[in-house]
Amino acid sequence: MSTGRRMTMHDRMLAVVQGREHDRVPFAQYNIRTDPDPSIVVGLAAPNADIWSVIGRENMGIIRWGRVHRAEQPNCTLQSEKIFSGGLPGKRTVLQTPLGSLTEERFYEPAYDAPCVRKYFVAEPKDYEILACYLRDTVLHETVDDYLAIARAVGDDGVVPLWVGRTPFQQLWIEWVSIENLAWHLSECPDLVEECVSLMTRNLRRLFQIISTAPIPYAVFPDNITAPVIGETYFRRYCVPLYNELADILAERGLLVLVHMDGALKPLWKAIGESKVGGLESFSPPPGNDTSAKDALSQWPNMRLLLNFPSPAHLGTQEQIYETAARILQEAGHSGHLQIQISENVPAGVWRQSFPVIVKAIEDFGTP
Repeated sequence: MSTGRRMTMHDRMLAVVQGREHDRVPFAQYNIRTDPDPSIVVGLAAPNADIWSVIGRENMGIIRWGRVHRAEQPNCTLQSEKIFSGGLPGKRTVLQTPLGSLTEERFYEPAYDAPCVRKYFVAEPKDYEILACYLRDTVLHETVDDYLAIARAVGDDGVVPLWVGRTPFQQLWIEWVSIENLAWHLSECPDLVEECVSLMTRNLRRLFQIISTAPIPYAVFPDNITAPVIGETYFRRYCVPLYNELADILAERGLLVLVHMDGALKPLWKAIGESKVGGLESFSPPPGNDTSAKDALSQWPNMRLLLNFPSPAHLGTQEQIYETAARILQEAGHSGHLQIQISENVPAGVWRQSFPVIVKAIEDFGTP
């Protein structure tokens, strides 16, 4: 095809989501970590400049998250202090509300600075009243200008998807309560849990009002969906209605809602297909999970697949890495619905071997 000019990575990445023609499958990485200098944004594998020096700026795009709101709790405070355990650095955060306080402790492993929560804010049924107080106190402020500043900084190098925030069930077990305790609480004190779910839903709907007119390319619920944790019943109850609600709002502007689904999905195939989700962000195929690109597009022919290149595959030989990339490309075919990205941690130090091979496979595959 002829586009009239060479497409930028920004052009390609938007074209995938918007269903327009483009000259090749985009390859991009998350930019979510920062150096001590907060102006320097680092990707999951390495700084952009390092990667561009090896594979070329035109071959690696940027995915930089942006928000159009800021949450404030006028009557509550969050205070953090550094802690250490077994040589690992951590952070203790105390949430103080008019009804009492909750404490979280998390530690960070050294290779990827990835957090592991040792103590969640909510442990006992009585803690939900304190959490509800915090949620009830939440006020949202529009920050569209901040979002636009990030988009200008990224420019032609990539896109700035809107980070919506997690739906209630996912927010609870990832951010507030361990999954084990949440399962117990849903059985033993469902009214307390549901009050927090209701308040989280209320706050999301207030955010939807801001999002409805915001100048965004598409919206992403960062839900980290994996079927073994949430199951079809809770997925349909707590997630799908909010996905559909925002999808209906944005449909009037021709914009899609995507969901970060990075786990095993097969038990949710039917529910996903019946939802109004337009794309799976950080979609993670075998060998780590149970749904391939071929499976996905067979089930949902119009689904956009912003696919994470499988982390274990980076450890293979160059021939094996090429075979993995080529297989993914062939499974998606020339649908135009595929983006290959780095949105989960890459084994340390191997990107110099794997990234050029992925780029070569994309070039050999040709135009979608």
